[in-house]
Amino acid sequence: MNLETFYEYCLSKKGVTEHFPFDKDTLVFKVGGKMFALSSLNQWEKGEPSVNLKCNPDYAQELRAQYSDVKPAFHMSKTHWNTVVINNEVPDKLVKELIDDSYELIFKSLTKKIQCEILKMD
Repeated sequence: MNLETFYEYCLSKKGVTEHFPFDKDTLVFKVGGKMFALSSLNQWEKGEPSVNLKCNPDYAQELRAQYSDVKPAFHMSKTHWNTVVINNEVPDKLVKELIDDSYELIFKSLTKKIQCEILKMD
């Protein structure tokens, strides 16, 4: 997966916006004002891409046991967030599924009003 594919996949989801709230390096994707994916642009440039994604705690443990390239997320809640190394042992299809899961977890945490506003977007 290249940066463009990752970027376009995240932005293709309903109501997603991109931000750089921390620095000029950390690209953050949000839905309803809440983060669901974070990635360092410098790491992509170095050929070492990874992304932090929200995950169900039990599933997060399963993924960490199955893949050495899925780790507790750096600077985030290690119970609910994973860092997933891209272009190594984790298949691109699974990376996309994990992006989907993270998006859904955040979307479902939003108020019903915000969810409805997002669903009405074109």
